[in-house]
Amino acid sequence: MKQWWERKKSKTRKRRKKQEDYTIGDFILDILVWIPEFIIFPFRILYWLFRGLGRWIGDIFDAI
Repeated sequence: MKQWWERKKSKTRKRRKKQEDYTIGDFILDILVWIPEFIIFPFRILYWLFRGLGRWIGDIFDAI
């Protein structure tokens, strides 16, 4: 039973080591995910900025 347990532990340790490697596929997937974010992010910031300013100006005129 002890030999079986030792073999099982060594297999899971090898599996964990293999899963921690950062591969080319992981890198390409990260790039494909981040490219749209870099393109959309500035437009999103401008949208929220103008929306916030519009509400702020609207609130000023509502108070008058």
